[in-house]
Amino acid sequence: MPSNASTLTELLIRERPALLRLVRSILGHDNGAEDVIQSVWFKARGVDSAQQIDNPRAYLYRLAANLATDHGREHTRRTRLLAEHYLWGPDEVLSTEEQVMAQDELQRVLEAASHLPEPTRSMFQLNRLQGLTQAEVAKRHRVSVTTVENHIRSALQRLSWARRGR
Repeated sequence: MPSNASTLTELLIRERPALLRLVRSILGHDNGAEDVIQSVWFKARGVDSAQQIDNPRAYLYRLAANLATDHGREHTRRTRLLAEHYLWGPDEVLSTEEQVMAQDELQRVLEAASHLPEPTRSMFQLNRLQGLTQAEVAKRHRVSVTTVENHIRSALQRLSWARRGR
């Protein structure tokens, strides 16, 4: 009996064009569709064989849809973070130097966030980078909203030094 990982990988190869169409329709554009399909492949390769999958095709399509939705949320969130009216008032015009400094600050925070311990890192990323509410993060992690709030608070405290560039 083939493993879940090999079954899903073979199915991904066969269904790749249809999965790409699905991902593109969810994203509303082609940007990032290949990245999502690669993420599907990585996730499929890591599926435990002890887990019973009754319908591998449906599992694969659901996985692709979920990852495309997450990718779209993250893209939207990052776009909003970088928009001038989000970081600064609409009347303020930023100099090139200020724009570079803001981009540098964002990159420092994102890099520092990648080194947060789990589950703090994933909760922070879901809430602050992908735009999920704390209740949605709590449901996904099967914890209370208070637990999510505590992890987010901890992440913000740990990341404050990265914003200042220290």
